[in-house]
Amino acid sequence: MSPFARLVPHVLRFRRQFALGLLCLVLTTTLSLLGPWVLRYAIDDLTADVTRGTLGLYAGLLLGLAVVGGVFRFLARRIIVGASRDFEYDLRNAFFARVQRLPLAYFHAHRTGDLMSRATNDLNAVRMMVGPAMMYMASTAMMFVVSVALMLSIDPVLTLVALLPLPLVSVAVKTFGSAIYRQSERIQAQLATLSAVVQESLAGVRVVRAYCREAVETERFRRENLEYLERNAVLIRLQALFYPTLAFILGLAGLLVLWLGARHVIEGRITVGQFVAFNAYLVMLSWPMIAFGFVTNLFQRGLASWKRMLDVMDAEPAVRETPDRPVTPSHPIRGRIEFRDLSFAYNGRLVLEGVSARVEPGQTLALVGPTGSGKSTLLSLLPRLFDPPRGTVFIDDVDILDLPVSTLRRAIGMVPQEPFLFSDTIAKNVLFGVDGDSGRDSARLADEAMAIARLDKDLAGFPDGAETVVGERGVTLSGGQKQRVALARAIIADPRILLLDDALSAVDAYTEDEILTRLQAVMRGRTSVIVSHRISTVRRADLILVLDHGRVVERGTHDALLTQDGMYAGLYRKQLLEQALEERV
Repeated sequence: MSPFARLVPHVLRFRRQFALGLLCLVLTTTLSLLGPWVLRYAIDDLTADVTRGTLGLYAGLLLGLAVVGGVFRFLARRIIVGASRDFEYDLRNAFFARVQRLPLAYFHAHRTGDLMSRATNDLNAVRMMVGPAMMYMASTAMMFVVSVALMLSIDPVLTLVALLPLPLVSVAVKTFGSAIYRQSERIQAQLATLSAVVQESLAGVRVVRAYCREAVETERFRRENLEYLERNAVLIRLQALFYPTLAFILGLAGLLVLWLGARHVIEGRITVGQFVAFNAYLVMLSWPMIAFGFVTNLFQRGLASWKRMLDVMDAEPAVRETPDRPVTPSHPIRGRIEFRDLSFAYNGRLVLEGVSARVEPGQTLALVGPTGSGKSTLLSLLPRLFDPPRGTVFIDDVDILDLPVSTLRRAIGMVPQEPFLFSDTIAKNVLFGVDGDSGRDSARLADEAMAIARLDKDLAGFPDGAETVVGERGVTLSGGQKQRVALARAIIADPRILLLDDALSAVDAYTEDEILTRLQAVMRGRTSVIVSHRISTVRRADLILVLDHGRVVERGTHDALLTQDGMYAGLYRKQLLEQALEERV
């Protein structure tokens, strides 16, 4: 299916508005075309016994046509452009909803600035194609057809002479249109790059300043901005040649009409009024030709932008629900987790191999091991951030691929290794995962969750307490404070399964011990999976898995693993030594 055909269903949702707008457009075009016809009879009557009343009648008709035509022109523009804005709103929602379903790997491969450019600049170009471009195309097409028909009724020979240069218009439109399309694609791609540079520099402003790279980033932006300017300059030169070329061709047609039309008036083939009306229609015909170039430009830019948007909308989500999967059990998730000989590869690289474990509801599973051993990957498979192979990961003895994603994720609370905070208040960030109409006392629950995460002792130091705005990505908070906000956000969601991915790595040992003590009551009624490099965080777990290069090399409780005197015991002794050295210092 062509890109344009893919756009039609989105446009048809607003077919009533577009149809009404086109009706108003037909009326205003019709009234505009009647003006020269009235002028024809007014001029011819000047040679007869014209009276003041007759002139007043013609003047009134011309004024009435102008006023009523103006009203319908206003309505046409308001309705069609308004419908294009509704289309833009609808398409932006669909685009954003699609982006929300894309896999994490897609965002690793595509820059945020590029996606933002497609959702803003490209979408606006598509709206211009659907709204103003469609409106001008319909208006110019009707004006061209009717004007030519009326000109033929006045003088067929003169009309054919006036239309002789039109093949040159077609050649110019085809030549310049293709060049404009290609250059528009290059401009939109460069604008996406420019947006990405700005987004990255602003998001990483602390790193930029820490390494004194302001001048380097400024120069980087200047180069990309210069490239954007140069690509636009090429487009401007194309347009600067395009419109004068059309004007020259139309001027040539006007010159031929003036030469031959004057002879026809002298020879009596047409009247002076008919000649004036013919020239008026020829002038009106020149606008469709010029507008055709403008519309061509809008269409080429719009199609180029729509193809860029389709690249995103056609990307396949990594997590999909198919109708051939079994019906999900109706009972709520209790929290039994089981891995059955799980092997998982990411981008062709084997990350997990032969992992098996079972955790009963209310128990705690801990994952430890060196960096890159597959701990975070194993954790991310549970909420289906990536889909595991079928028959390898089960919750309540049901393959998670047979659980609706929404049901599964509502039962899981996850604190990622690098918590993300929105540019909002601390309280709003904590309440992010709570539905406003859930009927729960959100304020009280937020206070309780922040107390468990030991964020309550920090609130007194904030200017507005829990209502303090944390800035973009929580820039005003320390690493430990951001982790505790994310922990409180997971706790308040009251999940059946709690996933902590090194969630206390930035917290000092004393605060960590306080949090773990308070978490005991929270974890008692739910299944927990904890990833940590600190033995103090995982020592209370019911089952500890030691991972190395994606394989389980040790398993058991804290005491049992110490008895084995393997990797876990070595890690424990090393941390005890580090702690003793810190205390001496």
